[in-house]
Amino acid sequence: MLGVDTHKDVHVAAVLTAVGVLVGSKTFPATAAGYRSLLRWAQGFGPVVRAGVECTGSYGAALTRHLRKAGIQVVEVNQPDKATRRRRGKTDAVDAMAAARAVLSERATAVPKSGDGHVEAMRVFKLARDSAVKSRTQAINQLKAVLVNVDPTLRESLAGLSTKTLIRSCADLAEPDTSGADPSHSAAVYTLRLLACRMLQLTAEARDLERCIRDAVAAHRPQLLERVGVGPDCAAALLVAAGDNPERLRTEASFAALCGVSPVEASSGKTQRRRLNRGGDRQANAALYRIVLSRLRWDQRTRDYLERRLAEGKTRREVIRCIKRYVAREIYNLTHRPASSPRTIADLPEAA
Repeated sequence: MLGVDTHKDVHVAAVLTAVGVLVGSKTFPATAAGYRSLLRWAQGFGPVVRAGVECTGSYGAALTRHLRKAGIQVVEVNQPDKATRRRRGKTDAVDAMAAARAVLSERATAVPKSGDGHVEAMRVFKLARDSAVKSRTQAINQLKAVLVNVDPTLRESLAGLSTKTLIRSCADLAEPDTSGADPSHSAAVYTLRLLACRMLQLTAEARDLERCIRDAVAAHRPQLLERVGVGPDCAAALLVAAGDNPERLRTEASFAALCGVSPVEASSGKTQRRRLNRGGDRQANAALYRIVLSRLRWDQRTRDYLERRLAEGKTRREVIRCIKRYVAREIYNLTHRPASSPRTIADLPEAA
């Protein structure tokens, strides 16, 4: 059994026997040659069928792909329990042994994302778009903060404008005279022009990336965009949560748990209850919430469902949680169906 503790520059591997006895541990560089050396070294102790790898979505992603191409089953392993670390200490070799033992004892069974298809492209596009939107929001806040202290004449000329018009007006400001008697005014005008031009560039980047995301979703799962309330951004967030190999999620309940919309048992003694799931992929959870809000506004059947459950004594928040769970089921059925054979599924309230 092979276990690997992954890092940015090096990976530490450990090999155990079938009964959990350590037979070797070694450090390898996180390079293509290092991956080949790691695999040859591990196979020197005997056939390698399964491997437990930490951080399969980040530092261990390339190693995971290399092991899979070699026909080895890769299992995603979480970091060791903190209580165990306090008792036994922490080294990279110990973490690699823990990864191998987690797979050997079947405590770790998660199949990692393959990260080699359309969904990985969506993830990269979405990462860049979210960064552009965040930077644009930061820039407009900074522009308005600078505008508060500028010369009253300039401030009054820009007052009352919409955000879009304000940005265009600031970008069109004349080049300031740096040799003037008021250096603070010149600096403010220069900064306003700079921030406005930055926002225009970030807006163009965000729109271009939105188009890339829309095209990727349409090429991979076009049936998602046909559902009410599901836009390219929400569809991409849910597809990224499932990965390029959604078959690793065996049931729709596992996908709901991944999105953090499955109820969690919180019973004890005579108390039998469930609580809200606060785990899972929060971006996927937020995407489901946005879909629900859109359907509550535009879909009559969803509004009828809301009214019916409210009449039964549920609160609005509880009904929204129920609808998010049903939307997760709908998305699961769409993502696990071959893209070449679209078919209609029951609408949300009917599925409820």
